[in-house]
Amino acid sequence: MASLQELNARDMQRPAVLIVEDEPLLRIHAADIVEEAGFFAIEANNADEAVRILETRDDIVLLFTDVQMPGSMDGLKLAHAVRNRWPPIKIVIVSGHLQVAKNDLPDDSRFFGKPFETTKMIAELRALIG
Repeated sequence: MASLQELNARDMQRPAVLIVEDEPLLRIHAADIVEEAGFFAIEANNADEAVRILETRDDIVLLFTDVQMPGSMDGLKLAHAVRNRWPPIKIVIVSGHLQVAKNDLPDDSRFFGKPFETTKMIAELRALIG
């Protein structure tokens, strides 16, 4: 059986995905998808928390964010801020309530309506991250 240190070391070797979702059950589901795709899930409840995490970590390769959430900015504004401040980070935006026009999305980002098919999302994450 692996020790906690060994498990943590393995997690640190996997690419990290920052999930930003205010609904706990949806955040857990997104984390399960990220883990199933083979990546390490880091969770944030809102955009403000996400920015704090991004400011302290340099291992995040993808932002997975909902659009509608409480806080100083929604997921779309967060995605634009991430694109401007951390350009290498890949971006996936999801929403169950809104359709986002392609020209409103940050460059080189993907949008998915909820509910999305788990296998398609896993494939998209793997394609984006490699």
